[in-house]
Amino acid sequence: MASTMNQFAHLQIPLEAVAKATNNFHHDNIIEHGGVGIAYKGRLLWSGRLMEIIARRFDCKHVDGDLEFLAEISALSDLKHKNLVSVIGFCDEIDEKIIVTMYEANGSLGQYLNSLNLTWKQILRICLGVARALSYLHYDKGRDYAILHCNINSNTILLDGNWETKLSGFEFSIKQSVNDKDQVCPCEHTGTFGCVDPAIEKTGGVTHKSDIYSFGVVLFEILCERKALIHNEVDRFLAQLAKHHYEKGTLHDIIHPPLLNQILSPKSLLIYSKVAYSCLNDDRAHRPDMHHIVAKLEKALELQLRHENIVRPVFYFIIYFFGIHYSWMVIFFCFSIFIFYST
Repeated sequence: MASTMNQFAHLQIPLEAVAKATNNFHHDNIIEHGGVGIAYKGRLLWSGRLMEIIARRFDCKHVDGDLEFLAEISALSDLKHKNLVSVIGFCDEIDEKIIVTMYEANGSLGQYLNSLNLTWKQILRICLGVARALSYLHYDKGRDYAILHCNINSNTILLDGNWETKLSGFEFSIKQSVNDKDQVCPCEHTGTFGCVDPAIEKTGGVTHKSDIYSFGVVLFEILCERKALIHNEVDRFLAQLAKHHYEKGTLHDIIHPPLLNQILSPKSLLIYSKVAYSCLNDDRAHRPDMHHIVAKLEKALELQLRHENIVRPVFYFIIYFFGIHYSWMVIFFCFSIFIFYST
């Protein structure tokens, strides 16, 4: 591994600097336990800049820690995309293996699933960012290989200060020749429970369509404000629940209620839910490719924005013309007509 790491020597950060940045890995700096280690928030003075960072400290007892550490460094150092987390460097000293990335101010998508206060427009933009990141990983003309992420879940989707998506969590990623993109890759670690492609059990490995299945689960997590694994009397998978309601035509029963009031274009929701459902197809061959998903989500966002641009000026005109007292009756009537003709 030492010879392999030499090619990344320019990214090495001394352990002393990372320890100082995280207050000597103080427990107050911990922001996440999970994956193969602990993530710490800190402030690092590096290359003349003071930066807010996340230092992900790998568990040295983890059996595949070296491989996962190398996989993440290799992936992040080679990849450049606005929807991927930015790597600053890494530390590989004594028994410490740490990857340092930029801190994203709004944390992970997962922390919002229990108290979703995102707008429908924000949700579409966040999901579109993930889709564009995955499309770049799976199909980039500048590379002769694809990257299978193998760990798509709401906690590896980070959000910066402007709510832009930053995909992280590359410790289980796999490089694959573009000529073999439909070939099954053996993989010991298959992702987060509840988001894992069920076809792995039958085929013994992953393909790029495994990422797409996991992405479909995330789409339903946001739409329904529920975790991938629902703990009730027995464990239930959100993927199964969402598919059941979609097929029965009762998806509205499990959608987060406040979202329904924000979705001005029923067609926007229809496109989104159809994409999410198609990602969960048991047959990998019938799951859409990422470039198709990007196009569909762009259309869903376009429809929502178009309806917002129509409704907003009409709303202000009614307030101005009728006054506040009668406006709500007029708005309700106009909105009912609008929804009727939009469906």
